[in-house]
Parts: sequence; C-alpha cells; structure tokens
Amino acid sequence: AMEGFLKEKGESLEGGIQPWDWRYYAEQVRQAKYAFDENEMKPYLSLDAVTMAAFDVSGKLYGLKYIPRKDIVAYHQDVNVYEVRRANGDDDELVAIFLHDNFARAHKSSGAWMSELRTQKKNVDSGSDEIEKIPIVLNNNNFNKGSSSSLLSFDDAVTLFHEFGHGHHGMLSDATYEYLASTSVLKDFVELPSQLMEHWIGESVVLKAHAKHYETGEIIPDDLIERFKASELFNEGFATVEYTSCALLDMAVHSLSNYGDDFDLEKFEREYLAEIGMPQGIIMRHRPAHFLHLFATSSYASGYYVYQWAQVLDNDVFAAFEETGNVFDSDTAERCRKFIYSTGNTVAPQELFRMFRGREPDPKFMLKNRGLIYE
Repeated sequence: AMEGFLKEKGESLEGGIQPWDWRYYAEQVRQAKYAFDENEMKPYLSLDAVTMAAFDVSGKLYGLKYIPRKDIVAYHQDVNVYEVRRANGDDDELVAIFLHDNFARAHKSSGAWMSELRTQKKNVDSGSDEIEKIPIVLNNNNFNKGSSSSLLSFDDAVTLFHEFGHGHHGMLSDATYEYLASTSVLKDFVELPSQLMEHWIGESVVLKAHAKHYETGEIIPDDLIERFKASELFNEGFATVEYTSCALLDMAVHSLSNYGDDFDLEKFEREYLAEIGMPQGIIMRHRPAHFLHLFATSSYASGYYVYQWAQVLDNDVFAAFEETGNVFDSDTAERCRKFIYSTGNTVAPQELFRMFRGREPDPKFMLKNRGLIYE
C-alpha cells in the first residue's frame, strides 16, 4: 500500500521502503486516507484531563475515589499523592495510597511502570497499626513537563491508562498474604489488568466527557473522534509484525543451550529475522541491545510473548462489557474486580478467567479488534 502511495505521488525509493522510511510515509498515508493527524488530538489530551478521565473510569467501574493529599510530602515535588477510598455500605473505607509520578527528569529511569512501596496484606503482626495492611501504589510515566499544560499524544494517554490498570491491580488487591497479593501472578495475568484498562480511553463516551481543549475548554469535536476511530486499525499489520518478531527472537535466543565466548548477537538477530521472513521495511520494536525485557531481569526473559496472549484475555474481558450494551455495566465490573483485580495468586489464573467469563479465552476478539479478521 505504501509503495502504491509513493507511485501515485510520482516518487520512488531505491531498494524499496526501508525501516527508517516506514513511519514517515505511513503517516502520510494515514493523513491521505483518513484525513487524520494524530497531533490534532493533543490539545484535547492534557495530562490533567487524561488523569481525571482515568479517575472517573475507576470510579464508575470500581467505586474508587481519589482525594488529593497535598499534606503528604512525596519523594519529589512533581509527585501527586492521593488517598483512595471505596464505598462500603453507608460509609467508605481507605483502600490505598496512590502516588502519580508523571514527568521525565534527570536520573529517572525511562519508560513507564507500576511499583508498590507497600503491598496489600491482611496478616500483619498482632498489635500493628491497621494502616500496615493498606497498599502504597506508585505509577511512573515519563511525559514532558509543559510550562502550563502538558499535552499527551493518544499513545501517551493509553500508557497512562495502562499503568493505571496495573495500579488497580495493587489498589484492589484483597489477599491475606503479601506474596500472593496484587501483581504476584503469572505474567499474562500481570498484563491483563493493565491492557484491559486501555480500552476505556478510546471510548467515545469517555473522550466526550474528558477530552477538552486545554485553552478553550471546548469538547473534542465529533468529527475528530470519527476520523480517529476510522483510522484506529491503520498500521496494525506493522505493529503486529514489529512486536511478534521481538517475541519470537526472545524465545529463540533463550532456547540456545550454548552461547559460546564468540557468540555474536547481531549476527544471530540478522540470521533469525531472515529465517522467519521479516519484511524489509520493518525492524523489531526493540533491538537486542536495548531490549530490557530480555536481559534486565529474568521476569520476562523468554516471556515477552505474554503481552500478545494478554491481548487475547483483555479483549475477551472487554467484550463482556460490550455485550451488556454498557461499558460501565456494574455487574460485569464487580465480577471483574473480584476475579481479575482482587484475587492475586490465591486462585490459578486460568480458573479465574473461567469464573469471570464462564469459558476458556477466545482469540477472535483480539484478532477482530486488531483488524486481523472480519466478521
């Protein structure tokens, strides 16, 4: 399609499209085909607006309220601290302390992640303060800090929601023992809560409620949402290949029984990608030299594929909401809280999924939502 686009423009690239050409020309194709430029979304996606959207979704689904605690001094002035409460009968109860560390700064690790300064548990020492049972959950992002408002791309907004899904896993945890609580689960079930949360930021009802121009307060126009929705599946083939190639190489390199002192990782990468038929114009999302999931810890080593398997799970779970006709359906949300977010590793994950969905996972929802099959 891209080479056809270039031909129509009377352009040609010697040797065909290369990896360094792809995103440049892909964006031109997107604008020509859908009249959509992702930069049009940014003025409506300030960090404050997206954060409030995440809090609102959290409240509608799980009854959580986020109360700013400016009196609590965090480890950096940019970190926002919240007391998280949940309705309990006629009263509400403290369920977590939430820290939101959103901006890049010197000496801060890159990327985005959730961590816990204290994990939820019930088996505290006799005589201990009850606060010891309450989790302290931290979400880290690396957004650019603006002089007045910090504007996010839609991908940035998805990242914030993704980490907030991990945050829910910690905040909604309801296990007795710390080592079975929160995210202490198999990796596909670590990524299910986070990737599930991503779905709501793309919902029109959420965008219309929270995506407001950072200067004028104008609600995002319907036309812009329609063009955004029409282009959602654009370049999904590219995204699938760049991710899947990483997952396959991860398993291949960890399947080697003997590396040898003269092992050449670049040569292995080059030969393996040729073996699987990697398209010329696409490179791996993460080249081995900076592929932290492979080598930084053993957590994701030979397990990078779990993000894609988790997509099977999260798309199936979100379909349960869609099937009710209401993405905030309270009964489905309560089952999701009980079986996806709160149980930790006290029940086998495959059993938890069956308890939520009443059956085994079905890949068709992931394939459909990625434009890889049509119904």
